[in-house]
Amino acid sequence: MFLAEDFVLKSETRNSQSEILMLKFQNTLSGKIEEFQPIRQGEVRFYYCGPTVWDYGHVGNFRSAVAADIVRRYLEFKGYKVTHVMNITDVEDRIIAKSQEAGLSIDDYTAKYIEALWEDADALGLKRPDIVPRATRHISEMVNLIERLLANDHAYKSDGSIYYRISSFPEYGKLSKINFAGNIVGGSERVDTDKYEKEDARDFALWKEPANETEPGWDSAIGRGRPGWHIECSAMSMKYLGETFDIHAGGIDLVFPHHENEIAQSEGATGKQFVNYWLHFEHLKVEGETMSKSKGNYYTLRDLTAKGHSPRGIRYFLLSVPYSKQLNLTFDALRGAEKTVEGLRDFHARLSEARTEPGSNDSLHQATERALQEFEEGMDDNLNTSVALAAIHDLTRHVNTALARKKLGAENKRELLELFSRFDLVLNIFGEDPAESLDNEIQTLIDERQEARRRRDFGRADELRDVLVQRGIVLEDTKDGVRWKRR
Repeated sequence: MFLAEDFVLKSETRNSQSEILMLKFQNTLSGKIEEFQPIRQGEVRFYYCGPTVWDYGHVGNFRSAVAADIVRRYLEFKGYKVTHVMNITDVEDRIIAKSQEAGLSIDDYTAKYIEALWEDADALGLKRPDIVPRATRHISEMVNLIERLLANDHAYKSDGSIYYRISSFPEYGKLSKINFAGNIVGGSERVDTDKYEKEDARDFALWKEPANETEPGWDSAIGRGRPGWHIECSAMSMKYLGETFDIHAGGIDLVFPHHENEIAQSEGATGKQFVNYWLHFEHLKVEGETMSKSKGNYYTLRDLTAKGHSPRGIRYFLLSVPYSKQLNLTFDALRGAEKTVEGLRDFHARLSEARTEPGSNDSLHQATERALQEFEEGMDDNLNTSVALAAIHDLTRHVNTALARKKLGAENKRELLELFSRFDLVLNIFGEDPAESLDNEIQTLIDERQEARRRRDFGRADELRDVLVQRGIVLEDTKDGVRWKRR
């Protein structure tokens, strides 16, 4: 892993202590942009509310997943040691209904979608979290947490289920800033709709008694049942990150009731602040509308790749707008993102292969320094990825001019390649330069075409180019020689 101190461009403009760049986040809890200060110096404990594996992930899910990936990657770019935890919700009403409909156990039903999750995550270039707890593997931790809430009167039993007593937590609503005076049930499709007797309509389920003998459940000290959705994240996050940790992130739709309830449960049990910084990722729209199956605008990642869109282009599109702003998916915009990524990757290949003379072009050196500063300034400002990308594109224009004028020095090339590698530690849009080799047959065809060109047998050279295209290999003739890439 590269740390921030591993790569420092020396510049008189950045050598004063007052100009050190500080990372700031929009903290949903305070409603303000705040300077990030971890609990432990040099370390960050980070929890991202992961998926419910009842189906394949849709592109809105992955807008949040990519945003979380950027959070983790940029913290590492800044030199922090990050412990990244992402839960998997593998038991809830939809999973139970779907698994029973299919005649499968919960584990057998969700296995397919968990495997698909990792395939999709890998395709999008997401870093795997350090710890991925599954709800069904942490029932005992949830039971223990519920027992603590019962003991201090934050929870009560009713008809075999257990509920959180919202009236016992005066700060309820501090995250969502909603006034909960009166019997407000909430604004989420996953707010509890149990028919059991509750003291207050606002109270939510911690533990649900099975509705019938066929519904899954776990035997425990608090009775047979299954966990409510909200208790899962409280129990799993505190197990792996402690009772107070640095960052909790998720989609904007989770602010209420899920994250509001997490705070109430966790702080009700521990008496401590649960999380210092809450980050929420804005919605993704499709052609200006909320994505839904009924509107016919609901797309999984697999739907988009089946239409021929590249995962790396999708990733670029998803991070092109800062996480705090809504993103509108149109297919024109997606195609534009793919074209941009292809251009960036071609640029990187040209730079890698460029022939240089010893020395450095001072103007290009200064442009390189400026790009790093602008990149960090953008990312430090609440992870403004659009500013960071603008810095990269501006730098590529300077480099292309230098390449055209043959003004790229060997030191410039080394400096630039190192910088683009660092940019990609955060954005992961260039991708690793492939160490892959061509099979012997393909390499022979390329060599034969080069020999035909040397003989000025351009007809044969064109024939061989067409054969290679049919094999999925595209050639580009440059002044530095032939380049190839896979279609």
